[in-house]
Amino acid sequence: MSESPDWLPPLVLFNDHGGDWDRYLDALYAWFKQDFVDAKPVFQGRRLGLKRHPMTHGKEATFWHMIQEGEVEEERTPDFRRCERIRWPKPIIERDKDPAIKVWRNRRGREERVCLWLVQEGYLVILADRGDYILPWTAYLVEQPHQQRKLRKEYEEYWRNQGSKS
Repeated sequence: MSESPDWLPPLVLFNDHGGDWDRYLDALYAWFKQDFVDAKPVFQGRRLGLKRHPMTHGKEATFWHMIQEGEVEEERTPDFRRCERIRWPKPIIERDKDPAIKVWRNRRGREERVCLWLVQEGYLVILADRGDYILPWTAYLVEQPHQQRKLRKEYEEYWRNQGSKS
């Protein structure tokens, strides 16, 4: 794996918070709040909103999606690899023109999503396009080779189709 981009913040490690989950969770949320609640980030000129509900323990749904995994909302569990990278989504969103980031759109159900994949780190940020605004939806590591192949194929197909529309 090549060297990380110099704009990528360091990981936020559990051990750096004394192995105390509550302290770690507070630190994770502080970074999330700084990047997405207090700041007013934009993606390609459109403001980023947040999926606030359901609020759980006073924290927005988007926050939980960035640090937990699982299909069933009420059964999601913390994913330490996601937690460690809580500072990564914002700079990836803000640097969508960086050649290190593959950007494409796809559909999930009736919703259009924007995928931002920092390939060299295996990290994917998903945004939901709501027309007037964009919602950061989730972010996670893509470690399995078959998942990476699937994303690469989806990316290439998207851009191949974009070329045929021009």
